[in-house]
Amino acid sequence: MNILCEYNVNIDSVYRVSGAEVSELLETFEKAEILEKIENPPGKILSESDFVAGLAYCMKNGCGAEWLVFEQSIFEFLKNRYFEKSLVRMGGNAGIMANALSQLGASRVIPNVAVPSKTQLSLFSEKAIYFPAPIQIKENSGGEPDKNTDIVSGSPEPIHFVFDFSVGDTFSLYGIEVRVPRENRFIATCDHLNLRLFVNPAFERYALQHVCEIDGVLISGFHLLLESYPDGSSYKMILENSLSQLRRWKAANNKLRIHLEFGHFASKEIANSVFLDFAAISDSIGMNEDELSMLHHLHGIPVEDLLRMEAEAVGNAACRLASRYGLKKLLIHTREFALTVFKPDFNLNSKPESKSESKSESNSESKPNPENSRDLRVSEDLEDLKSSILQKMAGKKLEALRFGVRCAGAYAASGRLEGREFVEEEASKLHESLFGREQLELFLKAFHGVTFGQGAYAFREGYVICMIPTLLSGSPITTVGLGDTLTAGTFLRGLELDVQT
Repeated sequence: MNILCEYNVNIDSVYRVSGAEVSELLETFEKAEILEKIENPPGKILSESDFVAGLAYCMKNGCGAEWLVFEQSIFEFLKNRYFEKSLVRMGGNAGIMANALSQLGASRVIPNVAVPSKTQLSLFSEKAIYFPAPIQIKENSGGEPDKNTDIVSGSPEPIHFVFDFSVGDTFSLYGIEVRVPRENRFIATCDHLNLRLFVNPAFERYALQHVCEIDGVLISGFHLLLESYPDGSSYKMILENSLSQLRRWKAANNKLRIHLEFGHFASKEIANSVFLDFAAISDSIGMNEDELSMLHHLHGIPVEDLLRMEAEAVGNAACRLASRYGLKKLLIHTREFALTVFKPDFNLNSKPESKSESKSESNSESKPNPENSRDLRVSEDLEDLKSSILQKMAGKKLEALRFGVRCAGAYAASGRLEGREFVEEEASKLHESLFGREQLELFLKAFHGVTFGQGAYAFREGYVICMIPTLLSGSPITTVGLGDTLTAGTFLRGLELDVQT
């Protein structure tokens, strides 16, 4: 399978900060300035004091936050002070999914890399990742260099500085001891190109030239969009450019499968626009329970039930979104289970029409037809055929989900993905989520479902719902990127099964 991955690829610089470090850092700034910013968080980083106040605010409250860095001098301050001491890893949904696809057996994976620096490229898998060659302009050729090429070469590396802190750690806030109530993280993001869903011109050129050879596209990063930008532009123009690009690809290759991975949006307005604008062109959309709850105004299922990961609530919310907005497929991945809702190729709610029914409609006074018994047998045969086709379709979706769940479990337990044999071996050591299994039983009752392998399926409002519990590790190596890994594995296996049909 050949797969494109865009938009957001970046570098994560992960640093575990101690209370002692924060105490020392605070002493270098004016008390009144820091306390005022902790009381009224600016939500963005324009100065070193903004960064320090944001970190102290999150540690004091045990909350997570991501603030954008808007000054080059602050980027340099953070990089010089923390980068060399950090764990440097792949960041961005598109980057994480590209690596997963490469390790899991895709033929060729082409990521959109906004700034292909040495550090950024070194974080990619070496198995199936392909970087399109940049445009080369020879001297005295008369060719004009692409302005987007200049943007790439002149832009700083997109680095997300992730500051992890531990529960129970203490720091001095100008003489007052503060104890961290909960483990969490504060992220200072320096990533201006991905905030605009920037497309590297080499990637765009390759995609246009080879789209007929591409099987699937994974798109993500929309949660990074801003409502407005310093130059006065809006996210709406960026969304339209993205849609235009996807329409061109679809027009050239009508078999192309597009999956949109949603993400955690700071703006409900942008989240709403992305979902509604991309519902028609996407072959599938993926999100977790938090992101599903953000669309509460579109499906009406109580947020509390979704956040508690109740299968009936998640299934109902997913079905309502799919049926109301004409989605082909919706994937919900939670810690405890994965659930997908998809539109089959036939109407599950319709009943095959027998000849006798057709006659009775045309002549209400007609006498009983002696062929009624034969027509009834034909109707029953058609229902059996429909049930058989339904089971086959649900089986394919559950097989794709099963593979995605095993990939995520293996990655959580080991921090690695080293091929399918590795995934199966690691997954065999894990235990099924007990909560997920309990929710599966409740799912069966709520939707009158049918058990199939390790999961189950049912139908509601013309859609088929499939569900399977996740696999959990007692001592996970990582909890970052599990949703992206599950999505990549499910998407890849789904493409393979569709080709095999």
